[in-house]
Order: sequence, then C-alpha cells, then structure tokens
Amino acid sequence: MEAYCMKCKQKKEMKDVKEVEMKNGKKANQGVCPVCGTKMFKIGGK
Repeated sequence: MEAYCMKCKQKKEMKDVKEVEMKNGKKANQGVCPVCGTKMFKIGGK
C-alpha cells in the first residue's frame, strides 16, 4: 500500500499496514515509512 510520507515528502510503500476505523466510521490504513519510521496514514484504502 502506497501513501505519502510527510517527513520524506514523497510517496512510499508502507510497511506494517493495518486497517483502522476512524471516528466517523470510514476505513483507513495506517503504517510506517520504511525509510524514516514516521507513521503514515491513507484514508479509504483497502
């Protein structure tokens, strides 16, 4: 799953991806940047 890393300022492939549900009930994916270790978040991902 690819997402934008705010620290690296580019799209990267997330690692340790897990599906989470936001407060409004929508699905999202949360993972970690493989380069810098920052949390990454993608809304509406599968």
